[in-house]
Amino acid sequence: MLTDEHAPDAESVGKQASKGPLGRSPGQLAWLRFKRDRVGVVSAVVVLFFFLVGFGAPLIALLHGRDPYTPYATTGNGLLTDTGFPIKPNGGIDGNFWFGIEPHTGRDVFMVLVYGIRTSLLISLAVVLLTTIIGTILGVTAGYVGGRTDYVISRITDTLLSIPSTLFMLAFMPVAWASYQATGQEVPVWVRAVSIIGMLTLFGWTRNARLLRGQVFSLREREFVEAAKVTGAGPGRIIFRELLPNLWTPILVLATLDLPTYVTAEAALSFLGVGITDPTPDWGVMVQNGSGLISSDITYLVFPGIGMIIFVLAFNLLGDSVRDALDPKGSR
Repeated sequence: MLTDEHAPDAESVGKQASKGPLGRSPGQLAWLRFKRDRVGVVSAVVVLFFFLVGFGAPLIALLHGRDPYTPYATTGNGLLTDTGFPIKPNGGIDGNFWFGIEPHTGRDVFMVLVYGIRTSLLISLAVVLLTTIIGTILGVTAGYVGGRTDYVISRITDTLLSIPSTLFMLAFMPVAWASYQATGQEVPVWVRAVSIIGMLTLFGWTRNARLLRGQVFSLREREFVEAAKVTGAGPGRIIFRELLPNLWTPILVLATLDLPTYVTAEAALSFLGVGITDPTPDWGVMVQNGSGLISSDITYLVFPGIGMIIFVLAFNLLGDSVRDALDPKGSR
């Protein structure tokens, strides 16, 4: 038995409580688990670096004193040969051109790559935002309402999943741009970007909707949903106050894993000639141009290729780490 002189006073109890384990929210626990994952932290730093470079491209251009459109190297200033290739070895890499010179055009590869990251990220982020919103709305609606509504949404999802999306885009894009090409005009960049976003969104929301539909099917039979119905809560309150808070984890994980997928998809469309084209900087355009120069100037293909591999790998690892942090009982 503790005597009065050995009994802890209120101040010491308060200090011990402040040092000891405190009640933490699920978000705080997820953050603690994520911080312990070294691979996830390193991946997050790499991804953050790419975002800073992409969205800070105008500032980088201002500090660097160059843009991705101006030909800084020509045959007249002794930097390109008569055939349009860099005179210096390794693609013309030196103190002035950190990543070399783009063959034939004489542009600074470093600035083209920086703005290419910006283009790819902006398009991919728009697609992720739209697919997440559409997939969440349709998936939650199908799962909660059920019946004929669920049947219609499910059949639309199955139909879109059965269509080979890449072949459809290759056939659709030229038709969508026929009005410009018939008059001999160049298809505006914004039209190409909107077309890519629209096509990727059209086929991309189905995955989100199908997954969330299944989640809602299991959640709507849980006790807390039944209790909300008994208290007289309407469908809107149940969806926003009861269901959606339990769906943030799969929604966030899906968005994290979808972004690198759409980055590569956008680059693939540009590589195949139905996406962004020169002179607009883009990862896919750089890979397309570099593939034709691989035998004469392989250095040009190295930087966009390595950059895309690092970004996609880092974002996939980040998605795995986020999933493990939010769902510690799950497995990779």
